[in-house]
Amino acid sequence: MTDSPAPRGTGLPLPTREGAEVEFEKTVPAATDRLHRRSRDRIRAVDVLFEADAKRAEVLDVLEERLRRTAAQSPLPPAARDLVELYAPHTIDIDEDLATHSRDWPLHRMPAVDRAILRLGSAEVLYGSDESPRGAIIGEYTKIAEVLSTDDSPRFVNGLLQRLADVRGLLS
Repeated sequence: MTDSPAPRGTGLPLPTREGAEVEFEKTVPAATDRLHRRSRDRIRAVDVLFEADAKRAEVLDVLEERLRRTAAQSPLPPAARDLVELYAPHTIDIDEDLATHSRDWPLHRMPAVDRAILRLGSAEVLYGSDESPRGAIIGEYTKIAEVLSTDDSPRFVNGLLQRLADVRGLLS
C-alpha cells in the first residue's frame, strides 16, 4: 500500500486536519425496497407535500395533478391520497404546532424534505384515527427521515413528532 494522496476528481481540495489522516466513507443509497407498503405509501404522500412546498402551490392542487399524471412509474396509491387529504385541512394548524414545538428551528430553516415529513407525520399523529398506535407512526416517519434525509434528521423528526404526540390532547 502506498501513501499517495487520494485522487481529486472534482478539483476541490481535500479536507485536512493537522496530525490526522482523512478517511472517506463509502456511501450506499438506502434500500427503499425493505420498507413496508404503508411506509412507501407515506413516502409517496411526502412527495406530494414536498412538491407543493417547492412550487408554493396548494397541496390539494398538486394532489389532483399527481392523480391525473404521476411523475412516478406507478399511480399514486389510495393510502397516499388519504394521507394528503388528512393533512390538507390542517395545514395552518400543523405549521403553527411545528413552529411552536421545534425548539430553535423555524419552519423556513428546516430542510424541505424534513418539513414535508414532519407535516405529514404531524397530520397522522394529531388528526389520524386512534386505531394506529402513535409510537408506530412516529417510528415510521423516523425511518422515512433516515431513508430520505440527513443523518441528523431521524432524531429531529422523532423528537418533534413525539413532542406533538405528548401534547396531542392539549392541541386538539
